[in-house]
Amino acid sequence: MKLAVRGVTYTVDVRGEGPAVLLLHGFTGTLEAWTPLLAAFEGFRVVRVDFLGHGGSDAPGDPQRYAMAECVADLFALLDSLGLERAAVVGYSMGGRVALRLALAVPERCWALVLESASPGIGEAAERERRIAADEELAQLLEREGISAFVDYWESLPLWASQSSLPESVRRALRERRLRQRPHGLANSLRGLGAGRDAPVAGQLARLAHVPVLILTGALDAKYVAYARAMLSELPSARWVNVAGVGHAVHLEAPHAYFDAVRPFLREHAPTTILAEQQR
Repeated sequence: MKLAVRGVTYTVDVRGEGPAVLLLHGFTGTLEAWTPLLAAFEGFRVVRVDFLGHGGSDAPGDPQRYAMAECVADLFALLDSLGLERAAVVGYSMGGRVALRLALAVPERCWALVLESASPGIGEAAERERRIAADEELAQLLEREGISAFVDYWESLPLWASQSSLPESVRRALRERRLRQRPHGLANSLRGLGAGRDAPVAGQLARLAHVPVLILTGALDAKYVAYARAMLSELPSARWVNVAGVGHAVHLEAPHAYFDAVRPFLREHAPTTILAEQQR
């Protein structure tokens, strides 16, 4: 369905009953990325959303409309429009960055947090500038050569090397979803919501001390394993699952491991009053 908030329209899918869970996809993804994993969220009210510039959601021309503060405000407005005061927030990669900022903005609205291959931000200013420049190059590639050339380049990155052993049908479906994206939407997402644009949140994570946190990484994804360790230094009570033999996209490369980590975690921490009502 379509939901209009704060002057833009999002594509949203809502299904199931129970405590709310908000699912946030990664860059070049859509809410369809979660479809093979919906069984992990059985017994919950699942809200899936396409980020701006992705899938069926609007793709504004102003990159600033994609900025993290705008994105967080939009997501709270979406939850409000659905009558959801609290939700568990589950995010992957870019969606994990957004999930972390969402929880930090208003921790009391987040009953649990699942961060898959997520970053607390780039600490060094010079590195952030390099990332902004790299994202601008990608944005110009999208605008100059189109989505097919961009996807060819994107899929050649070392970040995805561990996916070479995935079944051909899985890799083909992933590529087809990427090819359906709009070049200007992805370009402006890079310019507005790219990792270099985010102020790092290191030193702030203690604000989540009362929010149950699950961190998921693939053991082959050294950069994000390091991010996980950094977050754990501030969140010693968080649970970390580091899945052997897989890379950045744990949910795609090891769906059973993802299911075995996420479902029990959410069941353990779901608001007890809501679960009790379900069991009557």
